[in-house]
Parts: sequence; structure tokens; C-alpha cells
Amino acid sequence: MSFVPVNPRPMLQDLVDKHVSVRLKWGQTEYQGVLKAIDSYMNLQLSGTREVIDNKETGVLGQVLIRCNNVLWIRGISGTEISDAEMKD
Repeated sequence: MSFVPVNPRPMLQDLVDKHVSVRLKWGQTEYQGVLKAIDSYMNLQLSGTREVIDNKETGVLGQVLIRCNNVLWIRGISGTEISDAEMKD
């Protein structure tokens, strides 16, 4: 069985203008927002960004630029997952 590398750029291009969750390498920090742009180094620009630490929303940040070497993973999220960090009665 051989290893076949996969180019992540098409996946990231498909996520532009969609809601994403970005986990940072440091701690349990995630940023959730709309991916507005990526560059050739895979730096990310998010808008309407919320910071989530240890599954608790800590605040709304708005426009955020995340340097590529800080990203552990990125994934698309649906509208129902966006509100998961909020506490419900």
C-alpha cells in the first residue's frame, strides 16, 4: 500500500464564503466564522469570527487573520453547529 499525498488547496477554495471552524495548535482554541480568503501560504481571513475556548464562546472578534503555521485543522460547519457553543435551557 502506497501513500498518495493530497493537495489541500481545492478543499480550502471550496470553503471560501462558507462557515468554518479553525482549531489552533495552542490549547483548545477555535475560531468560527466565514472564510473570506486564503493566500498562497494558506493564511486565512475570517469574518464574523467568534472565539471558542474549551467549548465555551469567549467573545466575538469580527475580522481575523490567522497565520498558516498556527492552524491545526480547518473544517466546514453547518448552521446548526455554529450555535453549539451557546448554552441552551
